[in-house]
Amino acid sequence: MTGSFSRGLAAGAAGTTVLNAVTYLDMAVRGRDASSTPDKTVDAIADAAGTKVPGKRGERDNRRTALGALSGIGNGVAVGVLASLARAAGVRLPSVVGAVATGAAAMALTDGATAALGVDDPRQWSSRDWVSDALPHLAYGAAVQAVVEAIPTPKEFPKKAAGAGLTVRSALLGVATGCRSSLGLSAPALTNPEGGALRKVGALGAIGAELYGDKLEGTPARTSAQGLPLRFASAAGGAGALSAREDANAALPILAGMAGAAAGSWGGLGWRTWASKRVPDWQAAVIEDGVALVLALVATLPNRTPAPQRITLTAV
Repeated sequence: MTGSFSRGLAAGAAGTTVLNAVTYLDMAVRGRDASSTPDKTVDAIADAAGTKVPGKRGERDNRRTALGALSGIGNGVAVGVLASLARAAGVRLPSVVGAVATGAAAMALTDGATAALGVDDPRQWSSRDWVSDALPHLAYGAAVQAVVEAIPTPKEFPKKAAGAGLTVRSALLGVATGCRSSLGLSAPALTNPEGGALRKVGALGAIGAELYGDKLEGTPARTSAQGLPLRFASAAGGAGALSAREDANAALPILAGMAGAAAGSWGGLGWRTWASKRVPDWQAAVIEDGVALVLALVATLPNRTPAPQRITLTAV
């Protein structure tokens, strides 16, 4: 057996090989040119760093091509590692769903980076462009999923199905996280009976810092490109932590947590917009703080089952 990180490296390498093979097969069948997006992405990253790829024209072009290919390999391996770590943490998706989710994650990471750097705009792609991008990534996801399923790690064992209670609590934690992003990870850390004191202090600090920072001008909107991914990631991590407590498959709770984060993000924004016309914004924010904290506590406090009644027998 191997560790989850090593398995992820193998899965990412296998997926990247399959992705490249499907891409080159498409080029051979259609006779199309290689994509210039990786080279342009390297230039955009260099410009953002205030530098340029060194070398004369021919050398520079070769370096751009090499760096673009290496960045693609790095992306493929990184997503493979994340998929392996997620499975080791208890996220056990069905094979087809896992393949699609992994491929979509790799595609979103690549296309999101190019869009953020201004290299390309996926919104202007044709249907053929989307197919040319989606099929290799789907093949990538299938290869990664096959490897992580075929190679169990020493700590992995079958997980029980997530119950309705766990799923609902994950959704509630997600709503709280949509309101205050730190609660997704910090609330489970605070309420975990087995958590260390240092972890609890750090969780309190993170919550306190966000409660203060939320009231400051210039804080990015929760639905912005900076704020929304963090809330989804925090909600997913919190749902995974709750699932780990119950030794349950985290796939459904994570989906519920992310759905809750979406509801909390846009719902909280709607509340602040509505309430700010009637009361000062800081008062609306404090009310939202209270709702988010209550939801997080309800979602993460350990279940307390009543102690069994002691039956005493008396001699007659």
